[in-house]
Amino acid sequence: MKFIEEVVVEEFLPTFRSMLAEDLRARGLTQSEVASALGISQSAVSKYAHGEVARNDRIETDDRVRALVERVGEGLASGDMTPVQALVESEVLVRRLERGDILADLHEGAMPALAAVDHARIHDPDSAVRATERVRSSVRRGVRTLTNASGFSTLIPNVGSNLVECLPEATGVEDVAAVPGRIFDVKGQATVPGDPEFGVSEYVASVLLAAREHTDARAAANIRYDPDLVDALADAGYTCLAFEPDGDSEVEGVRSVLADAPELTDVFVLYQTGGYGIEPITYLLGPDAPTVADCVRDLL
Repeated sequence: MKFIEEVVVEEFLPTFRSMLAEDLRARGLTQSEVASALGISQSAVSKYAHGEVARNDRIETDDRVRALVERVGEGLASGDMTPVQALVESEVLVRRLERGDILADLHEGAMPALAAVDHARIHDPDSAVRATERVRSSVRRGVRTLTNASGFSTLIPNVGSNLVECLPEATGVEDVAAVPGRIFDVKGQATVPGDPEFGVSEYVASVLLAAREHTDARAAANIRYDPDLVDALADAGYTCLAFEPDGDSEVEGVRSVLADAPELTDVFVLYQTGGYGIEPITYLLGPDAPTVADCVRDLL
């Protein structure tokens, strides 16, 4: 009796790890960094690098495996992908290959009686873990775009900026990933307190959730209000709509202006010009965090 997990351990894992270690080394990571990223020893990395680990030809030449190695390698090397997301993405492919695919065939080779058996689905490709990690990764990429943009700190309002993105079926702020504590201007430098987390944004997340009642927006960023900036955004072709804040809340104003809004552009702009005790703010909303961040960067 041989479990399919044994096929994964004996055939897939050595091949995949060897390919990924090779990819990361080619991207300039040290042997120690590769070991840390993959959670293996440096001696194991050395064996992979020197071809001392046998690879399964069928797995190694599969386009999906090669694409995953490239995607995970790029994500780990750039910091856009956490080890958790890398694991989830890899697990999803493994489970797919177990269902009437390469791993199922290898399993059937070891257990011919399994030829007529449909391998049970163990991991859901649309799992919540995968979705949350992808959103966090998206916010991470967008934040890097902003902080790498020369002059971004000049767009940060007194209350700080944030970049948020929500899950596809978001219903509350706990479904929205954002920078904890917001992005602040510290002596001309945009400062990010920590890695994106869910449930750490109140104001920008609330604006996004209110906008989603009338739009398909999944991400938002706030910057300081300046009529010249709004004019620049309008000149760039984005729909720009003014709304009135209601006391300390902007939610009702957002709902109201979008309820009667004309057809919106893919990225659109909402802004309020302030009031007593209320700082004027501009919001850019769009399909994902990197897209919104690109629009902010283009203002500089």
